[in-house]
Amino acid sequence: MSIFDPEDEHWINRRSGEKDQDYRESWEHDYGRVVHSAAFRRLQAKTQVFGVGENDFYRTRLTHSLEVSQIGESLRNKLYREPIFCGTPKDKEKEEVNKWLPNSALIRTICLAHDLGHPPFGHGGEVALNRCMLGQGGFEGNGQALRIVTRLENYSKRYGMDLTRRSVLGLIKYPVHFRQLYNYNLYPDNTKNLATKPIFKANDFKPPKCYHNEEYEIVNDWVSIELNDWTIVTGEFKPTSNEEHKETTHKSLDASIMEVADDIAYGIHDLEDCIALGKIKIQDFQERLPESLRTYLIRYYSDDPVVDLFGVSYVRKKLIGAMVNFFINATRINIVSKFEHPLFKYRVKLTCAAQDDLKKLKDIVKELVINKPEVQHLEFKGQKIVTELFHAFKTDPKRLLQNNDYMRIDNHEEKVERVICDYIAGMTDEYAITRYQSLFEPRSGSIFDRL
Repeated sequence: MSIFDPEDEHWINRRSGEKDQDYRESWEHDYGRVVHSAAFRRLQAKTQVFGVGENDFYRTRLTHSLEVSQIGESLRNKLYREPIFCGTPKDKEKEEVNKWLPNSALIRTICLAHDLGHPPFGHGGEVALNRCMLGQGGFEGNGQALRIVTRLENYSKRYGMDLTRRSVLGLIKYPVHFRQLYNYNLYPDNTKNLATKPIFKANDFKPPKCYHNEEYEIVNDWVSIELNDWTIVTGEFKPTSNEEHKETTHKSLDASIMEVADDIAYGIHDLEDCIALGKIKIQDFQERLPESLRTYLIRYYSDDPVVDLFGVSYVRKKLIGAMVNFFINATRINIVSKFEHPLFKYRVKLTCAAQDDLKKLKDIVKELVINKPEVQHLEFKGQKIVTELFHAFKTDPKRLLQNNDYMRIDNHEEKVERVICDYIAGMTDEYAITRYQSLFEPRSGSIFDRL
């Protein structure tokens, strides 16, 4: 066997060299490690769209990840039973793609782990940490997920969760590191006087979509080893202007399934929350529902889908499921002939029409809910909390950080800024607020508080 055989040990190899000992296959071990990790549990208290704690009904990062996992598995199963290609495939290609589609445990693992690196307060927390880390490698949520599974989570002394090689490859949504992608000129005040400016425009500090520089050796010397296609994967970019960061073009087959599942969950299930909580008016939705999706729902499910979506919950649930099914049925397998290895030669994508329809649904949530002042106030508050925590810890890390975090600095394992960034990124929304209050509000905090 070789790396061109999905059953080769290359793909179930772990960085530690550890062999799995019980009846479970290697990807079932990976799934268990993600589910039982502290990073996964913390997602239950991290913002998806609405602030955690205001209502126990709507989605958090945890429930979002569970939904991505379910959709990802459904996508995989649909493509296995009915592989529809963009264009006409050869019989050999039909057989090959079925051979390389991830099994259920593997795609569930990748989908569950995809959001592990998201910091508190959603987008506000991400841009704040990126701004604080300018000059030190930046910060990006997907890149932090890779750090967690390969370094930070305590399943091993040095290798994080120590997942299999294929699981880690599938988690790399953007396979190029920060240094190669970011456009330094986009940041208006660069690295000057950030400590004295905790209030700033979020759009000015968006990170490139990447993994962090510190994981370059893990990706280059372990994940991508023996993959001759990696030079093309990391060397081609989407066309961008001087006002943008570079953007990657390629990803693995497994990562492409995860990405489509994530997009569907974001576009539909976040929309469901907004409708159920009365954040979108029926007349606004009536004007914006894509016509092809409306036609599909009328044909198979409802005489008036918009009225039913805004009606009783069990009917809405049925229509939400139908909308997910609409997009799953619109997935295709694209053949990228320049690649030699099946994990890059085949990629899952939505049809162009379905991509446009899903974007319209995402835009409904973005324009009518996320961009509203009440949601932006939460993000703004979050970015200020994160920024001030970062600079407090950086001012006197030995005094303010917990011992196990400071030891990573003292032992020269990581730079002080990256250790602080890891610590804050791992906080839940509520924990970040509590730490902020204990440090900055005179009447808050006690020596008996658990840090």
